[in-house]
Amino acid sequence: MARIDAFLQLGHQQGVSDMHFAVGVPPIFRMSGELLPIQYRAMSNEELEELLREILNDDQLNALEAGQDIDFSYASEGIGRFRAHIYRKTNGFGATFRVIASTIPELSELGLPPVVETLIHNHQGLVLVTGATGTGKTSTLAAMIHHLNQTKRYNMITLEDPIEFVHESRLSLVVQREVGRHVGSFSEGLRAALREDPDVILVGELRDTETISLAMMAAETGHLVLGTLNTTSAAKTLDRIIDALPAEQKAQGVMSLAQCLRGAISQALVRTVDGRNRKAIAEILVMTQAIANLLTSGKAFQIPMRMETGRNVGMQLMDQALLEAVQSKVVDPNDAYLYAQDKKPFLQYITDTSLVPADMSTG
Repeated sequence: MARIDAFLQLGHQQGVSDMHFAVGVPPIFRMSGELLPIQYRAMSNEELEELLREILNDDQLNALEAGQDIDFSYASEGIGRFRAHIYRKTNGFGATFRVIASTIPELSELGLPPVVETLIHNHQGLVLVTGATGTGKTSTLAAMIHHLNQTKRYNMITLEDPIEFVHESRLSLVVQREVGRHVGSFSEGLRAALREDPDVILVGELRDTETISLAMMAAETGHLVLGTLNTTSAAKTLDRIIDALPAEQKAQGVMSLAQCLRGAISQALVRTVDGRNRKAIAEILVMTQAIANLLTSGKAFQIPMRMETGRNVGMQLMDQALLEAVQSKVVDPNDAYLYAQDKKPFLQYITDTSLVPADMSTG
């Protein structure tokens, strides 16, 4: 057993989400959203490098020596699976290990609105899961694939960097491909997927113009495409996609987006009332004709107002979802206050008044 496995086992047993290793400090675990150092000595560069070298192959070591970061999934028998990111910095190696849940979550377990299931029952189109890093996007996508795998006879191809949750084919055929290992890039994998008779394509990250354009094309030509972006609201998601397109393609791109997008789910993980866990709270955009008209007529700035009044079709703004979770005593009101855009409705619920700027009245 690799020596770093002892730390990974400790973190897994304590229910942490991430484990950080850096020179000059002890290992630091993230638990319920907070970083906590463990009782251990500060790690020297030599000690940390030895720990990491034990689990790296020659290609990974060569990439690190060349100044590249490396991402890979790491499995330790009897402990679990982890997503690893290893890099070099000013005083040596650094590493982050994210715990991958041992079982794929059910959509119902995530507590997301029912419209999320409705969105993935579209036979074609683009469904996006967005949010900052570490907000549970991968878990949501895995739950979507898992649900379809149990209920539909599809050919589903996933493009991931790296593969985290491992799906066994059930009703569906699930083919998982890892960027850097099976395909050179997301765009390369997406091009190949279009020749592999897919019903569903999961793109782990829409990170460049070519991948975004190919995903939209696939969604327009009869495929259900699931993807992620690191944006923090539905409006920013639309802006990000449009901004990524070359100037000469923007007008056509806006029309394509209005036609192929089925919905966008923007997530945040908010601490629960007891402080022991975090719950996914989601902003939901559903591409209705009214939203499409606003997008194509250059009035995208009005989309949040339309979402606010679109509860009948499953839409909700993040602030609406946060306030509802606070009123239901599901999440910590202080944490919800920090995530809210319009903070005034949350003032009556918070218990930590130090969060409130001096110039903000509670009246």
